[in-house]
Amino acid sequence: MESITVNIRGIDIHFNRYNNGAVDKIVFLHGFTGSTHTWNEVISNLPNTFDILSIDLIGHGETSKPINPGRYVVEEQIADLHALFQQLQWSNFTLVGYSMGGRLALAYASKYPVKRLILESSSPGLSDEEERLNRKQSDEQLAHRILNDGLTLFVDFWESIPLFHSQQNLSLEKQVLIRQERLAGSEIGLANSLRGFSTGVQPSYWDKLEEIIIPTILITGELDEKFCKLAEAMKKYLPNVAHKEINDVGHAIHVENPELFATIVEDIILKEDVR
Repeated sequence: MESITVNIRGIDIHFNRYNNGAVDKIVFLHGFTGSTHTWNEVISNLPNTFDILSIDLIGHGETSKPINPGRYVVEEQIADLHALFQQLQWSNFTLVGYSMGGRLALAYASKYPVKRLILESSSPGLSDEEERLNRKQSDEQLAHRILNDGLTLFVDFWESIPLFHSQQNLSLEKQVLIRQERLAGSEIGLANSLRGFSTGVQPSYWDKLEEIIIPTILITGELDEKFCKLAEAMKKYLPNVAHKEINDVGHAIHVENPELFATIVEDIILKEDVR
């Protein structure tokens, strides 16, 4: 594994690269409060026949945390990813995104070609204007809370939300690792990620789904009812789609069952079939 930081469009972007030069290419994008570390177990369960990038998104991990929230908007992040891929001369890759990273993966694929999309517990945003406004306001309050109360109190709150209840079934050791990853974050990075790229701020991509003709696989955990329903709704619009619902896990399948998640990713790529 190579740990690399490059300057892209005025910010430093950090990523890990595995098996440089291998045949099939995969890019992993983490969720809110995450980093490249969230994918470590999944990647360790994949064969070395995959050339892999796991990227710290803006405001997270070792990537820059600009003061201006406008630098975090989805259009800027799409441009960052594309410039990075051009610099690395990467194309024809599978793009895997979890939650927030899934929203970015979907947005990127709506503008630039990728080989296939794997979206874990992801959404195209909110199409209802009132819902978007309410979400924007609640995320602004959350950003304010992060900056005022500090990271530890925010992480205490974040761990307690219903979305992550199923993680309480994980081993204590794994729960500690997840908490450490969250606590390694940055107040300004997380606050600005919410202000610039919350579901309430980003454009809705529901009307773009019909244009995404590449194979798209939606993965959700059966205990995460909200995102299972979202995946079923997305299936009605995506032309080349399959939905895999995984038993006994919640929102973060790749954390709760990394071995199975790796197997699913490997099968999808090697079998060349979304069905």
